Amino acid sequence: MKHNSKKNSNSRVSDTELNSVDAEESQNNFFERLPLEVTLHIFSWLDVQSLCRASMTCRSWNFNIRLSDSLWKPHCWALRAVCKREIDDDLKSGYSWRDTLLRNYQKSKVKLEWLSGRYSNICSPINLPEKIMYPMDAETWGEILEAELKRCKNHKATIALRI
Repeated sequence: MKHNSKKNSNSRVSDTELNSVDAEESQNNFFERLPLEVTLHIFSWLDVQSLCRASMTCRSWNFNIRLSDSLWKPHCWALRAVCKREIDDDLKSGYSWRDTLLRNYQKSKVKLEWLSGRYSNICSPINLPEKIMYPMDAETWGEILEAELKRCKNHKATIALRI
């Protein structure tokens, strides 16, 4: 009898291990079993950084995220508030929403900092934070210069009111 009970307990352990492996496998395949529309809807809630991280998770996620322009379009529209001309030009040139976002993401962050006056008090190029700079075209620098001149004019008007 002891021999049989020992065999049964070993059998139970094997069943438990087998069930554990099955459960793990079903968790790994969960997203693959979902319809593509549901998966894309879930991904649509992610911000840009999370979307990029998710695309590095596995090949199927990378494929679905990379090829779904609908995931990238809202993020691209958000960048358009800062880089309207650049976004519009890329779209007219036939770039996908994803490629347009990739081409303009870093530029929009740096341009926004310039336009918001982050670097207004810098008196020398030596003081510019080199690692976050981004090459920009003449039109973009023109927009930044206009914003700086407007800020300067408003600052002078504020000082004149105080006097």
